[in-house]
Amino acid sequence: MARRVVITGMGVVSPVGHNPDEFFNNLMAGRSGIRRLESSFAEKLSIRIAAQIPDFNPAAHFTRMQLTGMERFSQMAMVAARQAVQDAALQITGQEQPRAGVHMGTGIGGATTLEEGYEQIFLRDEPRVKPFSVLLSMNNAAASHISLNFHLQGPNITYSTACSSSAIAIGEASRQIRHGYADVMLAGGSEALLTYGAIKAWEALHTLALEDPNDPAASCKPFSKQRSGLVLGEGAAVLVLEDAERALKRGAKIYAEIAGYDCSSDASHITKPEAAGQARSIRNALRDACMQPEDIGYISAHGTATQAGDIEETKAIKQAFGEHAYRVPVSSTKSMHGHMMGATGAVEFMAAVLSLQHDAIPPTINLDQPDPECDLDYVPNVGRRNVGLNAVMSNSFAFGGSNAVLVAKRFSG
Repeated sequence: MARRVVITGMGVVSPVGHNPDEFFNNLMAGRSGIRRLESSFAEKLSIRIAAQIPDFNPAAHFTRMQLTGMERFSQMAMVAARQAVQDAALQITGQEQPRAGVHMGTGIGGATTLEEGYEQIFLRDEPRVKPFSVLLSMNNAAASHISLNFHLQGPNITYSTACSSSAIAIGEASRQIRHGYADVMLAGGSEALLTYGAIKAWEALHTLALEDPNDPAASCKPFSKQRSGLVLGEGAAVLVLEDAERALKRGAKIYAEIAGYDCSSDASHITKPEAAGQARSIRNALRDACMQPEDIGYISAHGTATQAGDIEETKAIKQAFGEHAYRVPVSSTKSMHGHMMGATGAVEFMAAVLSLQHDAIPPTINLDQPDPECDLDYVPNVGRRNVGLNAVMSNSFAFGGSNAVLVAKRFSG
Protein backbone atom coordinates (compact mmCIF):
# COMPACT_ATOMS: atom_id res chain seq x y z
CA MET A 1 0.00 0.00 0.00
CA ALA A 2 1.33 3.48 -0.92
CA ARG A 3 2.46 5.52 2.07
CA ARG A 4 1.33 9.08 2.79
CA VAL A 5 3.88 11.87 2.33
CA VAL A 6 3.81 15.01 4.46
CA ILE A 7 5.73 18.28 4.55
CA THR A 8 7.31 18.96 7.95
CA GLY A 9 9.82 21.73 7.23
CA MET A 10 10.42 24.57 4.78
CA GLY A 11 13.21 27.01 3.96
CA VAL A 12 13.56 29.73 1.35
CA VAL A 13 15.93 32.42 0.12
CA SER A 14 14.17 34.71 -2.34
CA PRO A 15 13.94 38.29 -3.61
CA VAL A 16 10.90 38.81 -1.35
CA GLY A 17 12.07 37.08 1.81
CA HIS A 18 14.80 35.08 3.51
CA ASN A 19 12.54 32.71 5.42
CA PRO A 20 9.03 31.30 4.85
CA ASP A 21 7.22 33.78 7.11
CA GLU A 22 8.89 36.84 5.59
CA PHE A 23 8.40 35.39 2.11
CA PHE A 24 4.67 34.78 2.51
CA ASN A 25 3.98 38.02 4.37
CA ASN A 26 5.55 40.00 1.54
CA LEU A 27 3.61 38.04 -1.07
CA MET A 28 0.35 38.74 0.73
CA ALA A 29 1.26 42.45 0.98
CA GLY A 30 1.98 42.56 -2.77
CA ARG A 31 5.61 43.65 -2.28
CA SER A 32 7.74 43.22 -5.36
CA GLY A 33 11.34 42.03 -5.26
CA ILE A 34 11.92 43.16 -8.84
CA ARG A 35 14.31 46.09 -9.24
CA ARG A 36 17.04 47.48 -11.45
CA LEU A 37 19.94 45.06 -11.52
CA GLU A 38 22.87 45.99 -9.28
CA SER A 39 25.92 44.75 -11.17
CA SER A 40 29.10 45.97 -12.84
CA PHE A 41 27.76 44.79 -16.22
CA ALA A 42 24.27 46.26 -15.95
CA GLU A 43 25.09 49.21 -18.23
CA LYS A 44 25.89 46.80 -21.06
CA LEU A 45 22.39 45.31 -20.98
CA SER A 46 19.42 46.56 -22.94
CA ILE A 47 17.07 45.21 -20.23
CA ARG A 48 18.30 45.96 -16.72
CA ILE A 49 15.61 44.66 -14.39
CA ALA A 50 15.73 41.44 -12.39
CA ALA A 51 14.48 39.85 -9.18
CA GLN A 52 17.87 39.96 -7.50
CA ILE A 53 18.78 39.19 -3.87
CA PRO A 54 21.19 42.03 -3.09
CA ASP A 55 21.26 41.43 0.66
CA PHE A 56 22.28 37.75 0.60
CA ASN A 57 25.59 37.58 2.50
CA PRO A 58 27.33 34.20 2.10
CA ALA A 59 29.94 35.10 4.75
CA ALA A 60 27.17 35.12 7.35
CA HIS A 61 26.49 31.43 6.65
CA PHE A 62 29.79 29.83 5.60
CA THR A 63 33.49 29.92 6.42
CA ARG A 64 36.00 31.24 3.89
CA MET A 65 37.20 27.71 3.30
CA GLN A 66 33.67 26.48 2.61
CA LEU A 67 33.05 29.32 0.17
CA THR A 68 36.04 28.36 -1.98
CA GLY A 69 34.15 25.24 -3.03
CA MET A 70 30.58 26.51 -3.13
CA GLU A 71 28.86 28.51 -5.88
CA ARG A 72 26.04 30.99 -5.25
CA PHE A 73 23.32 28.53 -6.22
CA SER A 74 24.74 25.97 -3.78
CA GLN A 75 25.06 28.58 -1.04
CA MET A 76 21.41 29.55 -1.30
CA ALA A 77 20.34 25.90 -1.45
CA MET A 78 22.30 25.11 1.71
CA VAL A 79 20.83 28.07 3.60
CA ALA A 80 17.31 27.03 2.57
CA ALA A 81 18.02 23.40 3.52
CA ARG A 82 19.30 24.40 6.96
CA GLN A 83 16.16 26.44 7.53
CA ALA A 84 13.97 23.53 6.49
CA VAL A 85 15.77 21.00 8.70
CA GLN A 86 15.63 23.36 11.67
CA ASP A 87 11.97 24.14 11.00
CA ALA A 88 11.19 20.41 10.93
CA ALA A 89 13.27 19.75 14.09
CA LEU A 90 14.60 16.88 11.97
CA GLN A 91 17.03 14.38 13.42
CA ILE A 92 18.26 11.43 11.42
CA THR A 93 20.04 8.60 13.20
CA GLY A 94 22.92 6.69 11.67
CA GLN A 95 20.60 3.78 11.10
CA GLU A 96 18.14 6.02 9.22
CA GLN A 97 20.70 7.75 6.98
CA PRO A 98 20.55 5.19 4.13
CA ARG A 99 16.79 5.87 3.88
CA ALA A 100 17.10 9.66 3.79
CA GLY A 101 17.98 11.48 0.58
CA VAL A 102 17.91 14.68 -1.41
CA HIS A 103 16.34 15.68 -4.73
CA MET A 104 17.11 19.14 -6.12
CA GLY A 105 16.31 20.98 -9.32
CA THR A 106 18.34 23.57 -11.21
CA GLY A 107 18.46 24.86 -14.76
CA ILE A 108 22.08 25.91 -15.19
CA GLY A 109 23.86 25.23 -11.90
CA GLY A 110 27.05 27.23 -11.36
CA ALA A 111 26.52 29.90 -14.01
CA THR A 112 29.01 32.36 -12.52
CA THR A 113 31.89 29.86 -12.49
CA LEU A 114 31.15 28.78 -16.05
CA GLU A 115 31.14 32.37 -17.26
CA GLU A 116 34.31 33.28 -15.38
CA GLY A 117 36.07 30.26 -16.87
CA TYR A 118 35.10 31.23 -20.42
CA GLU A 119 36.32 34.78 -19.80
CA GLN A 120 39.67 33.57 -18.47
CA ILE A 121 40.33 31.22 -21.36
CA PHE A 122 38.75 32.91 -24.37
CA LEU A 123 38.94 36.62 -23.55
CA ARG A 124 42.06 36.95 -21.41
CA ASP A 125 43.93 33.93 -22.83
CA GLU A 126 44.85 32.74 -19.35
CA PRO A 127 46.35 29.24 -19.13
CA ARG A 128 44.08 27.91 -16.38
CA VAL A 129 40.79 28.36 -14.56
CA LYS A 130 39.86 27.94 -10.88
CA PRO A 131 40.97 24.53 -9.59
CA PHE A 132 37.46 23.77 -8.33
CA SER A 133 35.63 24.94 -11.46
CA VAL A 134 34.06 21.56 -12.18
CA LEU A 135 32.95 21.07 -8.57
CA LEU A 136 31.58 24.61 -8.35
CA SER A 137 29.62 24.54 -11.60
CA MET A 138 28.24 21.00 -11.81
CA ASN A 139 24.44 20.88 -11.66
CA ASN A 140 24.43 18.40 -8.79
CA ALA A 141 26.68 20.51 -6.55
CA ALA A 142 23.83 21.90 -4.43
CA ALA A 143 22.29 18.48 -3.83
CA SER A 144 25.72 17.05 -3.04
CA HIS A 145 26.49 19.72 -0.44
CA ILE A 146 23.11 19.10 1.21
CA SER A 147 23.71 15.34 1.21
CA LEU A 148 27.18 15.76 2.75
CA ASN A 149 26.08 18.30 5.34
CA PHE A 150 23.17 16.22 6.66
CA HIS A 151 24.70 12.76 6.03
CA LEU A 152 21.92 11.73 3.67
CA GLN A 153 22.95 8.39 2.20
CA GLY A 154 19.74 7.69 0.28
CA PRO A 155 18.88 8.81 -3.27
CA ASN A 156 20.80 11.95 -4.31
CA ILE A 157 19.43 13.17 -7.64
CA THR A 158 19.45 16.49 -9.47
CA TYR A 159 16.78 17.27 -12.08
CA SER A 160 17.38 19.78 -14.85
CA THR A 161 14.22 20.29 -16.89
CA ALA A 162 14.30 24.10 -17.14
CA CYS A 163 11.37 25.76 -15.32
CA SER A 164 9.86 22.51 -14.03
CA SER A 165 13.11 21.21 -12.48
CA SER A 166 12.35 21.72 -8.80
CA ALA A 167 8.67 20.79 -9.07
CA ILE A 168 9.76 17.47 -10.55
CA ALA A 169 12.40 17.13 -7.80
CA ILE A 170 9.67 17.46 -5.17
CA GLY A 171 7.26 15.16 -6.99
CA GLU A 172 9.85 12.44 -7.52
CA ALA A 173 11.05 12.77 -3.91
CA SER A 174 7.48 12.21 -2.74
CA ARG A 175 7.37 9.07 -4.87
CA GLN A 176 10.56 7.80 -3.20
CA ILE A 177 8.72 7.92 0.13
CA ARG A 178 5.31 6.87 -1.15
CA HIS A 179 6.67 3.67 -2.67
CA GLY A 180 8.97 2.77 0.21
CA TYR A 181 12.42 3.62 -1.13
CA ALA A 182 13.03 6.36 1.47
CA ASP A 183 11.53 7.66 4.70
CA VAL A 184 12.80 11.26 4.60
CA MET A 185 13.70 13.47 1.63
CA LEU A 186 14.95 17.03 1.34
CA ALA A 187 13.59 18.36 -1.94
CA GLY A 188 13.55 21.68 -3.77
CA GLY A 189 15.58 23.77 -6.16
CA SER A 190 18.09 26.57 -6.55
CA GLU A 191 19.11 28.97 -9.31
CA ALA A 192 21.56 31.87 -9.61
CA LEU A 193 21.76 32.87 -13.27
CA LEU A 194 21.87 36.66 -13.09
CA THR A 195 25.15 36.75 -14.99
CA TYR A 196 25.98 38.84 -18.03
CA GLY A 197 26.06 35.90 -20.43
CA ALA A 198 22.86 34.30 -19.13
CA ILE A 199 20.90 37.55 -19.28
CA LYS A 200 22.20 38.29 -22.81
CA ALA A 201 21.07 34.80 -23.87
CA TRP A 202 17.57 35.50 -22.57
CA GLU A 203 17.62 38.90 -24.26
CA ALA A 204 18.31 37.12 -27.55
CA LEU A 205 15.14 35.04 -27.11
CA HIS A 206 13.04 38.24 -26.85
CA THR A 207 11.15 36.88 -23.85
CA LEU A 208 12.30 39.35 -21.17
CA ALA A 209 9.92 42.00 -19.86
CA LEU A 210 10.47 45.63 -20.71
CA GLU A 211 11.04 47.93 -17.78
CA ASP A 212 7.89 49.67 -16.60
CA PRO A 213 8.56 53.38 -17.25
CA ASN A 214 6.80 54.42 -14.04
CA ASP A 215 8.06 51.74 -11.67
CA PRO A 216 10.69 49.03 -12.35
CA ALA A 217 9.12 46.89 -9.59
CA ALA A 218 5.93 46.68 -11.66
CA SER A 219 7.60 45.29 -14.80
CA CYS A 220 6.27 41.73 -14.50
CA LYS A 221 2.55 41.67 -15.39
CA PRO A 222 1.17 38.11 -15.63
CA PHE A 223 -2.20 37.77 -17.39
CA SER A 224 -2.26 41.50 -18.13
CA LYS A 225 -3.01 43.03 -21.50
CA GLN A 226 0.15 45.11 -20.90
CA ARG A 227 2.48 42.19 -20.21
CA SER A 228 5.73 42.15 -22.15
CA GLY A 229 7.59 39.10 -20.85
CA LEU A 230 9.24 37.45 -17.89
CA VAL A 231 11.67 38.88 -15.34
CA LEU A 232 14.65 36.71 -14.40
CA GLY A 233 15.09 35.96 -10.70
CA GLU A 234 17.31 33.98 -8.35
CA GLY A 235 16.72 32.03 -5.17
CA ALA A 236 16.25 28.65 -3.52
CA ALA A 237 13.59 26.68 -1.66
CA VAL A 238 13.84 23.35 0.15
CA LEU A 239 11.13 21.25 1.80
CA VAL A 240 11.43 18.36 4.24
CA LEU A 241 9.23 15.47 3.13
CA GLU A 242 8.52 12.57 5.47
CA ASP A 243 6.57 9.37 5.68
CA ALA A 244 3.45 10.42 7.60
CA GLU A 245 3.79 7.64 10.18
CA ARG A 246 7.35 8.71 10.98
CA ALA A 247 6.30 12.35 11.29
CA LEU A 248 3.39 11.51 13.59
CA LYS A 249 5.51 9.22 15.72
CA ARG A 250 8.03 11.95 16.46
CA GLY A 251 5.34 14.61 16.98
CA ALA A 252 6.40 16.73 14.01
CA LYS A 253 4.55 19.82 12.87
CA ILE A 254 2.83 18.95 9.58
CA TYR A 255 2.19 21.70 7.05
CA ALA A 256 0.37 19.62 4.47
CA GLU A 257 0.20 16.31 2.67
CA ILE A 258 1.46 15.90 -0.88
CA ALA A 259 -1.64 14.33 -2.37
CA GLY A 260 -0.94 14.31 -6.10
CA TYR A 261 1.79 14.76 -8.70
CA ASP A 262 2.27 14.34 -12.40
CA CYS A 263 4.96 15.10 -14.94
CA SER A 264 4.52 14.79 -18.68
CA SER A 265 5.66 16.21 -22.00
CA ASP A 266 3.85 18.29 -24.60
CA ALA A 267 6.00 16.57 -27.25
CA SER A 268 5.03 19.31 -29.68
CA HIS A 269 7.52 22.23 -29.67
CA ILE A 270 10.77 23.17 -27.89
CA THR A 271 9.58 26.64 -26.82
CA LYS A 272 5.86 27.03 -27.53
CA PRO A 273 3.67 25.82 -24.65
CA GLU A 274 0.67 23.66 -25.46
CA ALA A 275 -2.55 23.76 -23.45
CA ALA A 276 -3.40 20.13 -24.21
CA GLY A 277 -0.19 18.83 -22.62
CA GLN A 278 -0.55 21.08 -19.59
CA ALA A 279 -4.19 20.04 -19.13
CA ARG A 280 -3.14 16.40 -19.30
CA SER A 281 -0.70 16.93 -16.41
CA ILE A 282 -3.35 18.76 -14.38
CA ARG A 283 -5.86 15.95 -14.89
CA ASN A 284 -3.28 13.29 -14.05
CA ALA A 285 -2.25 15.09 -10.85
CA LEU A 286 -5.91 15.31 -9.81
CA ARG A 287 -6.36 11.60 -10.56
CA ASP A 288 -3.24 10.79 -8.54
CA ALA A 289 -4.70 12.79 -5.64
CA CYS A 290 -8.12 11.09 -6.03
CA MET A 291 -9.65 14.55 -6.37
CA GLN A 292 -12.08 16.41 -8.59
CA PRO A 293 -11.50 19.95 -9.88
CA GLU A 294 -14.00 21.24 -7.31
CA ASP A 295 -11.70 20.04 -4.51
CA ILE A 296 -8.99 22.55 -5.46
CA GLY A 297 -9.37 25.92 -3.74
CA TYR A 298 -6.36 27.72 -5.24
CA ILE A 299 -3.97 27.32 -8.17
CA SER A 300 -0.46 28.73 -7.98
CA ALA A 301 0.03 29.40 -11.68
CA HIS A 302 3.19 29.12 -13.72
CA GLY A 303 2.17 32.57 -14.99
CA THR A 304 5.38 33.85 -16.59
CA ALA A 305 3.84 36.97 -18.21
CA THR A 306 4.84 35.89 -21.70
CA GLN A 307 2.26 36.39 -24.44
CA ALA A 308 1.79 32.73 -25.36
CA GLY A 309 2.44 31.22 -21.94
CA ASP A 310 -0.33 32.98 -20.03
CA ILE A 311 -2.93 32.26 -22.70
CA GLU A 312 -2.03 28.57 -22.98
CA GLU A 313 -2.07 28.08 -19.21
CA THR A 314 -5.48 29.74 -19.05
CA LYS A 315 -6.73 27.37 -21.76
CA ALA A 316 -5.21 24.39 -19.93
CA ILE A 317 -6.97 25.24 -16.67
CA LYS A 318 -10.27 25.60 -18.56
CA GLN A 319 -9.79 22.28 -20.33
CA ALA A 320 -8.96 20.42 -17.11
CA PHE A 321 -11.33 22.17 -14.71
CA GLY A 322 -14.36 22.83 -16.90
CA GLU A 323 -16.79 25.33 -15.38
CA HIS A 324 -14.93 25.24 -12.05
CA ALA A 325 -12.08 27.07 -13.81
CA TYR A 326 -14.07 30.28 -13.43
CA ARG A 327 -14.60 29.71 -9.71
CA VAL A 328 -11.11 28.73 -8.54
CA PRO A 329 -8.70 31.58 -7.68
CA VAL A 330 -5.47 31.52 -9.71
CA SER A 331 -2.46 33.76 -9.07
CA SER A 332 1.10 34.19 -10.27
CA THR A 333 3.60 35.11 -7.55
CA LYS A 334 6.20 35.59 -10.31
CA SER A 335 4.76 39.09 -10.50
CA MET A 336 6.72 39.68 -7.27
CA HIS A 337 9.68 37.28 -7.14
CA GLY A 338 10.34 36.92 -10.85
CA HIS A 339 11.12 33.70 -12.70
CA MET A 340 13.74 31.67 -10.81
CA MET A 341 13.93 29.03 -13.54
CA GLY A 342 15.10 25.79 -11.90
CA ALA A 343 14.05 26.99 -8.44
CA THR A 344 10.70 28.46 -9.38
CA GLY A 345 8.62 25.29 -9.03
CA ALA A 346 9.76 24.75 -5.44
CA VAL A 347 9.30 28.41 -4.50
CA GLU A 348 5.77 28.51 -5.93
CA PHE A 349 4.78 25.17 -4.43
CA MET A 350 5.96 26.52 -1.07
CA ALA A 351 3.78 29.59 -1.62
CA ALA A 352 0.81 27.29 -2.27
CA VAL A 353 1.50 25.23 0.86
CA LEU A 354 1.79 28.42 2.93
CA SER A 355 -1.52 29.55 1.41
CA LEU A 356 -3.04 26.35 2.73
CA GLN A 357 -1.50 26.85 6.16
CA HIS A 358 -2.57 30.50 6.47
CA ASP A 359 -5.88 30.07 4.64
CA ALA A 360 -4.89 33.00 2.42
CA ILE A 361 -4.18 33.56 -1.26
CA PRO A 362 -1.42 35.90 -2.51
CA PRO A 363 -2.30 38.24 -5.39
CA THR A 364 -1.13 38.66 -8.94
CA ILE A 365 0.14 42.22 -8.73
CA ASN A 366 0.35 44.69 -11.64
CA LEU A 367 -2.91 43.32 -13.05
CA ASP A 368 -4.88 46.47 -13.86
CA GLN A 369 -5.92 45.61 -17.42
CA PRO A 370 -6.58 41.87 -17.85
CA ASP A 371 -6.00 40.29 -21.24
CA PRO A 372 -9.45 39.37 -22.64
CA GLU A 373 -8.04 35.92 -23.46
CA CYS A 374 -7.04 35.50 -19.82
CA ASP A 375 -10.47 35.65 -18.21
CA LEU A 376 -10.13 33.62 -15.00
CA ASP A 377 -10.01 34.88 -11.40
CA TYR A 378 -6.35 35.87 -11.10
CA VAL A 379 -6.68 37.53 -7.65
CA PRO A 380 -5.70 40.96 -9.03
CA ASN A 381 -3.46 43.17 -6.88
CA VAL A 382 -4.90 42.35 -3.43
CA GLY A 383 -4.51 39.07 -1.54
CA ARG A 384 -7.43 37.28 0.09
CA ARG A 385 -7.76 35.88 3.62
CA ASN A 386 -10.09 33.42 5.33
CA VAL A 387 -10.93 31.71 2.07
CA GLY A 388 -11.51 28.17 3.36
CA LEU A 389 -8.76 26.24 1.56
CA ASN A 390 -8.52 22.46 1.83
CA ALA A 391 -6.41 21.64 -1.23
CA VAL A 392 -4.12 23.61 -3.55
CA MET A 393 -2.36 23.04 -6.86
CA SER A 394 0.94 24.36 -8.24
CA ASN A 395 1.72 24.39 -11.99
CA SER A 396 5.21 24.37 -13.55
CA PHE A 397 5.51 24.35 -17.33
CA ALA A 398 8.94 24.46 -18.98
CA PHE A 399 10.76 24.94 -22.26
CA GLY A 400 11.07 21.56 -23.91
CA GLY A 401 7.41 20.92 -23.10
CA SER A 402 8.19 19.52 -19.64
CA ASN A 403 5.12 19.86 -17.42
CA ALA A 404 4.84 19.23 -13.69
CA VAL A 405 1.83 19.65 -11.40
CA LEU A 406 1.77 19.22 -7.61
CA VAL A 407 -1.28 18.95 -5.36
CA ALA A 408 -1.19 19.46 -1.59
CA LYS A 409 -4.01 19.12 0.93
CA ARG A 410 -4.59 19.64 4.63
CA PHE A 411 -3.34 16.65 6.56
CA SER A 412 -5.78 14.69 8.69
CA GLY A 413 -4.19 11.97 10.79
